[in-house]
Amino acid sequence: MKPLILFAPGAGAPSSHPWMQNWRTRLSEIGHVETIDYDYMREGRKRPDPLPKLIAVHRETLVKAREKHRSARTFLIGKSMGGRVGCHVSLEEKVNGLICLGYPLCAMGDRSRLRDDILRALTTPILFVQGTRDSLCPLDLLDRVRVEMKVPNFLHAVEGGDHSLRVPKGQLQGASKTQENIDQDILTAICKFVDQLPPAAD
Repeated sequence: MKPLILFAPGAGAPSSHPWMQNWRTRLSEIGHVETIDYDYMREGRKRPDPLPKLIAVHRETLVKAREKHRSARTFLIGKSMGGRVGCHVSLEEKVNGLICLGYPLCAMGDRSRLRDDILRALTTPILFVQGTRDSLCPLDLLDRVRVEMKVPNFLHAVEGGDHSLRVPKGQLQGASKTQENIDQDILTAICKFVDQLPPAAD
């Protein structure tokens, strides 16, 4: 049985954004994909809602998605803020795994303002997919946090990738690769993570 994948966007773009749609199509190879749009997105506001409201909407969408798809396993996948909110949701709703596509570890890119408490509190296995050029999540800082986490945690680093996991054209040409190759490697890492986890949440 295919797992349920609840896919949440980052702060700056809704689920209809081409980046989200591209990844929704890719993730549909793995499971049944449902997406989220937070209230402020649906209402056309740019400023994200407070974290408790984001969590509430995320949980509500998860409950509805589970009613629609009676899957044995559930994964929360999120772009940037969506991944962070998913981490918080996992403390309240049992899921099998978390996948963060560009976790926003540093608030506003400030290395002194880390969003790491939630990572240490996790009870659900997590896969980080991070670009090596992502100023919102320097890998040296993430490595320090990962050592202190209680749960199995994994990293797929995208060499040269930015916060959206995009690699500069010059670097791609030098490595004889395309962005399609990079995205396929990411999908392979996600598949491996999903396949290795237990068939049902505790």
